[in-house]
Amino acid sequence: MMVQALPFKLGQVAIAKWAPMMANLREPHATRLYDGMLTALIKEYAEDRGMMISIMAHASPEQINGEYLALKAHGFRRGISLPYPDRYLVRLGLADDDQRASFDQTWRRQLHKAEKAGLTFERAKIEQLQEFKELYSAMTSRKQFPDHSAYETLDQLMALEEPVRPELFFVRKDNLLVAGALIFKAGDRAAYLYGATNKHALPLRAGYFLHWNIIRWLRDNTRARWYDLGGTDGFSGLHQFKKGMVGHAGAIRALPPSAYYASKPMAYVMGAGALLAREAILEVRRWVDAKRPTGAKPDLPRPNLDPDYA
Repeated sequence: MMVQALPFKLGQVAIAKWAPMMANLREPHATRLYDGMLTALIKEYAEDRGMMISIMAHASPEQINGEYLALKAHGFRRGISLPYPDRYLVRLGLADDDQRASFDQTWRRQLHKAEKAGLTFERAKIEQLQEFKELYSAMTSRKQFPDHSAYETLDQLMALEEPVRPELFFVRKDNLLVAGALIFKAGDRAAYLYGATNKHALPLRAGYFLHWNIIRWLRDNTRARWYDLGGTDGFSGLHQFKKGMVGHAGAIRALPPSAYYASKPMAYVMGAGALLAREAILEVRRWVDAKRPTGAKPDLPRPNLDPDYA
């Protein structure tokens, strides 16, 4: 939970992004456990500390998002939605031939070219994190990439104990690092956290080679059933790349709106002010994105069977 103070010391808001998380969603009592976790959060932050709680649930591979419905059942109210809510989910656990057959034809063709380029894939050690940082820094400078993430927390993230510490993977060409990725791999869902490439990666199709081998490593070394590629921030090229990797076996689903809870009347006033402020920030970001000279377009809207999403 991230606890953030509201302006003028009006109060505090406890924010959880993609939480609470469960290690095993196939546990027979998973629904009851999840409800218990929500009850505990409400008691701790809303009732005992007098805060507002803001939670953004995961995108669900299913058409109906059970986590979001559970939040509503516990009294959470609808908050803001992200401007580009689509998330790209690759199904794990398939045999190599079936996994490749799931990819779009163009994605398979590019992967085939990458496999002929003499690339090597490796699971890196924590001590090699500096190599990734240098690669990431060079990429963001070269592409003028708008990073809205919490990248500055990377060292703390990699200092976590197993199994929640992310995995670091590299792709090299003749011992030269051309691509890398940090992957959260605990529980039912693995997630693509950060990726970086150099100027040689594109002609080598290194991104295809990297993700193909990550998918296989997750299948063979974790219990994750889904590989969450994240979103696109409206970049049409990124949409095509991730859509091709998701293929027909995976799913593209929209993140539900954030949901907020407050147990005291004054907290609702505080919450409304906080949500309005966040909406204003997102509106500025939408305006900045619209001015980008990239030709980026918003992702196509995805159907939702829960009318509350609309």
